[in-house]
Amino acid sequence: MRSRRSHAIILGLCLIASLTATSGAAQAPGTAQAKGNAQAKGLSERVIEHKLANGLTVLLVERHQTPVVSINLTFGVGGLNEQTGLTGVAHLYEHMAFKGTRTLGTKDYAQERPLLEELDRLNAEIESLREQLRAAGQEDSPALQQFRQAFKEAQERADQWVVGNEMAMLYQRHGAVGLNASTGKDGTRYTVSLPANRLPLWAAIEADRMAHPVLREFYKERAVVMEERRLRTEDNPNGLLYETFVAAAFQAHPYGFPTIGWASDIQALTPAATEWFFRTYYGPANAVVAIVGDIKPPEVIALIEQTFGRIPGTPPPPRVVTVEPPQRGERRVEVEFDAEPVLLIGYHKPALGHPDDFVFDVLDSVLSEGVTSRLYHRLVREKRLAASIGTDSGFPGVRDANLFVISATPLAPHTAVELEEAITMELDRLKTEPVSPQELEKVLNNLDAGLVRSLRSNSGLASQLAFFQVVAMDWRYILKARDRVAAVTPADIQRVAAQYLVKANRTVAMLVKPASLAKPISTSRLPVAMPKPVMP
Repeated sequence: MRSRRSHAIILGLCLIASLTATSGAAQAPGTAQAKGNAQAKGLSERVIEHKLANGLTVLLVERHQTPVVSINLTFGVGGLNEQTGLTGVAHLYEHMAFKGTRTLGTKDYAQERPLLEELDRLNAEIESLREQLRAAGQEDSPALQQFRQAFKEAQERADQWVVGNEMAMLYQRHGAVGLNASTGKDGTRYTVSLPANRLPLWAAIEADRMAHPVLREFYKERAVVMEERRLRTEDNPNGLLYETFVAAAFQAHPYGFPTIGWASDIQALTPAATEWFFRTYYGPANAVVAIVGDIKPPEVIALIEQTFGRIPGTPPPPRVVTVEPPQRGERRVEVEFDAEPVLLIGYHKPALGHPDDFVFDVLDSVLSEGVTSRLYHRLVREKRLAASIGTDSGFPGVRDANLFVISATPLAPHTAVELEEAITMELDRLKTEPVSPQELEKVLNNLDAGLVRSLRSNSGLASQLAFFQVVAMDWRYILKARDRVAAVTPADIQRVAAQYLVKANRTVAMLVKPASLAKPISTSRLPVAMPKPVMP
């Protein structure tokens, strides 16, 4: 039930413990804080930083338990950097990045390139003619059919030069696992783990991909993304609810755009627009490489200088200047779908690193971490109003001001309206009744227990180092977070609850059945421990 960002902080703290070899049970806040300080010092001494002349940041941690390295390459670009008409481009480029380069994924790029250019020309002709037909109230014409046929034939000729999935197969042949990528609001991440002696292979592939990507099979992949959107959002009640909810909560800031993009924007994306986006945001100065495992840092630095260091530097990408205006009244939306009801309540809150953001991390734990947390204990176990409930203290991103979200599913015969009223009462308690010392101690105990029992991994540490270097501009955020959380007082919680958890600052979204499909609700269901709805 813990939010994703709180999970990230705890994972980072657990990984600190793995480097300092500390052990023991959960301790009282004062003792645990001293332990956290010692662990922070241990990690700060183990992480080696190096910055290339072109701006690429490299973070290295040497761990020789197994002859394996885990690598996380994170770019500081995501849905946050998109604009109307270009939504979904970061996610689409993530797909295209696996299509290869001038040397990977092709039998002969010199032969392939003219065909890719022909496809772009024909696509432009098709779109232009479609616009003309729409203006005339028509959908098709013989000329449009001819262009489509020409496009199909050009695609078939271009396909003859493609070596499908060559990059992934090359990695696989050399023992790599976990090859993956993800696009979020605040960043785009490329990950892989492989034998330590194959690190030069990784450097050659990824430097080539950063410098010379080729957007081959662009129109096929665009269609794949459209289908992904249909499956994850348009035909998915939970996905559609979250998309509508976020769009209502953010009316100015790009956090309001769906990361996968609006359907019409995806369909309109072109190789030229995607190439521009890549050249603007995927330069080395906007990237962080974190490598953890069986390495010798001086040798790795020399390798990265020889490969990535040859990539020219680029100007800093434009920063996002739009600030979401203060909300001046509750916003409510409903999404009709033939599915069980779901309730979302979101309150605007500050970005990562703001003093009040750490208070929300504590609220996140107090309200929904574990079966004894306030919301779960009161609304699921005692009152049996909810089948599941959870919170997230940094949605849909953390780099800019975001939302504190409560997600819940009512337990029949209770309704989402009843559940909303009960949640509001619990939030109001935070404003008038100080959180007990036992509850605050539980927050810290959960953090410190996680240090002892959680599994540690090279890939997890690489992930956290790269993530916080990008979103907080300093990986040391994971060293500071525990002490900042420990410093939160009951008075801080009361102040923050009174300031932010108010009706005028919230957006409420409900998933409801269309009136024609509504049926009497069965009273036979019993409350069970269920995870909160997954936030896309």
